[in-house]
Amino acid sequence: MKKKMALAALGLGAAYLMRNKDARDKLSKQFETFGSTPLRRDTGSPSE
Repeated sequence: MKKKMALAALGLGAAYLMRNKDARDKLSKQFETFGSTPLRRDTGSPSE
């Protein structure tokens, strides 16, 4: 049952993005900025 609900939500989200250009552009911009942000590293660990 949970799997069906998750797939339904995914389908509805995809349908929304296909119909709404502003939402698509906003999501693609978020992924671009996410890809360009550096990962955090632990610089305080004693092993380094």
